[in-house]
Amino acid sequence: MQEPKTANYFLDITTEVCPLTFVRTKILVERMAAGETLEVRLNAGEPLENVPRSLAELGHAVLAVEPENREDPSGPHRLWVRKR
Repeated sequence: MQEPKTANYFLDITTEVCPLTFVRTKILVERMAAGETLEVRLNAGEPLENVPRSLAELGHAVLAVEPENREDPSGPHRLWVRKR
């Protein structure tokens, strides 16, 4: 996966809990045009496992998933997705 340099949209869901993490992400993706990208800031654990998987199951392209701090993989992550 290759990390995009910029995204059309940004969403921070680090204060949300499942299932709202995916619900908020899905609502924003539905409002985007095909081909646009979204950068999502999310927590490790359940959101990191569920949000990328659920977006991929809907047919969107998960471009990259990376920890904000490579020395602390249990901290917040960044997810980049392109709407199909």
